[in-house]
Amino acid sequence: MAKHAARAGMGDARVFVPDLRRQLLREVTGRGLDAGAGGETYEVDSTLPGRAFASSRPCRAEMGSSRAGGGCRSWVTPSGSLRVDLAQGVEPERAGVLASLVGLLLMNKRPHSDSYARLVRTEAVIVAAEMQWNLMPPLCFANHAVAIVAAMEPAYAIGGDAFDYAVAGHQVHLAVYDAMGHNSRAGLTVNLAVAACRNQRCQGIDLVATGEKVEEVLVEHFGHSTYVTAVLANFDFTAGALFWINRGHPAPVLIRGGRWTTTLGCPPAHPLGTELDVPATLCREQLEPGDRILLYTDGVTEARDRCGREFGLNGLTDFMIRHHADGLPFPETLRRLMHAIVDHHAGQRADDATVLCLEWLGSSRNTELRPQRNVVASNTDPPA
Repeated sequence: MAKHAARAGMGDARVFVPDLRRQLLREVTGRGLDAGAGGETYEVDSTLPGRAFASSRPCRAEMGSSRAGGGCRSWVTPSGSLRVDLAQGVEPERAGVLASLVGLLLMNKRPHSDSYARLVRTEAVIVAAEMQWNLMPPLCFANHAVAIVAAMEPAYAIGGDAFDYAVAGHQVHLAVYDAMGHNSRAGLTVNLAVAACRNQRCQGIDLVATGEKVEEVLVEHFGHSTYVTAVLANFDFTAGALFWINRGHPAPVLIRGGRWTTTLGCPPAHPLGTELDVPATLCREQLEPGDRILLYTDGVTEARDRCGREFGLNGLTDFMIRHHADGLPFPETLRRLMHAIVDHHAGQRADDATVLCLEWLGSSRNTELRPQRNVVASNTDPPA
């Protein structure tokens, strides 16, 4: 890559990726099994490269005349961070184009590269966490209509939590899961739940029937010895309509205008795998452009400090609103949220903590939509 970048006036091109906790940027050197052998490392919170990564904005530093012909060193962030030396007269946009290409390559390599997996880890990963990280989609996604960001802790010892999302046409599927326990059995349980849900989703089955099928699969494999709580949702980003069911899980949170929040009430059904005969209700919420939806597990709100005080739902929503006011990018807000939860719990997690957020970017044809809150829909999904 560096050789080809140099032909376009971008010298000494180097690629960096964040570790699982998104605290460090580690250089991709491509040297054998250890893809970062001999490479540089930067802290996200205290360096110029880290500032570029956290802000999602390019950062540049002027260089002397002896280097790059008196040009500048540029840090650009795709899925990690790209460093290039731009010669005088070279358009900075070139670095952005290269960064986008590098980001696509990194995402393409991630599922089948042990070298990549080793590079993004700073400590050993337990078996349950190994399953989870290989199961779930990337932590960030965005298109013209929506931005989706997720975060999980403890990154190296996650057990029974999982999140999922997928886009098909104008529909976005969202889900967050919390399996009973915090071990490999919990990991197996939630893996099976996610797989069963994806299987139904790809067949076009509605949310209520999907939940019933997931429960059927769990009971078939585990009897009634374990269970999973979940929120399963579909979002139509052309109409701004959110549909969801609640299977014994904390209710979604809506943040509007960066300052107003409410819990999206919906009659909860029993947790998946318990067969308690509490029927699921499909609920509907009309969103406005700029709205954010938070799905989370109870490990976020129930994190306790040394005095037994919970982080709480108010702590979660206040944090999101405060950092929205600071103008932080969506992924950086969640990165800091996870650090705040870990700090609140004095670094010792008693439970997994997962947050999945969707922001509707909206479009011009959505400006005439009027909000319609807490409408209980029929047990069918919206038309495709």
